[in-house]
Amino acid sequence: MVLQRPTIPPPAPAWYLCNSDSSTSLEISLSRPTPFYVVALMIREMQEKLSREVDQLSHELNILLPQAIAQAVELGDLRENSEYKAALERQQFVQARLGQLHQRLNQLGQLANTEAPTDKVGLGSRVTVLDLETNDTDTYVVVLAEMMDIDADHISLASPLGRALGGRKVGEEVTLRLPTARRSLRIVDLVTVHQSEAAEEQNGETGQATKGERKVGKANGKR
Repeated sequence: MVLQRPTIPPPAPAWYLCNSDSSTSLEISLSRPTPFYVVALMIREMQEKLSREVDQLSHELNILLPQAIAQAVELGDLRENSEYKAALERQQFVQARLGQLHQRLNQLGQLANTEAPTDKVGLGSRVTVLDLETNDTDTYVVVLAEMMDIDADHISLASPLGRALGGRKVGEEVTLRLPTARRSLRIVDLVTVHQSEAAEEQNGETGQATKGERKVGKANGKR
């Protein structure tokens, strides 16, 4: 008997989240700060994705693997039973993976219940830092670890840099200790999700006002 191992889908790309329960897809650009409701949506989509994997692996652990182990035992000598060894190895892997998933879901739950800071570095923020030794500046977007895209200058809250910058304000300095180097950084610019949302709302209101002025101008022209 050959144990069929379910294929676990790879993480979605950093800029793409797919809702498997419908035919719609959601593309999110993280090159700039995202409004708070989009951050909440990112968290919810990731929770649903991980929960589906938990359900799949739980079914395998509680139903499929016990059956595979029982059938392997019936084949006889367990010392030279490759099917039995493969089933046990898979069982250990699934148990470890489920532990990781439950831990990550718990972390995402805490994020979902935490109000994003209005003037500090947090999820969805775009932060610019100055290297005090080289005078170079770098701009990063803070995202979930599962949505990391290094080419888009993303950092996660769980990364060393993310932990160092998290909760900091403009003007504050942090020291980042790396295995081979040490960096001293100063936050010189910050746009939080709240500021981004307010700016988008203001732009929307300005656009509506401009359309209204154009309509009035056309009406006066007809007279």
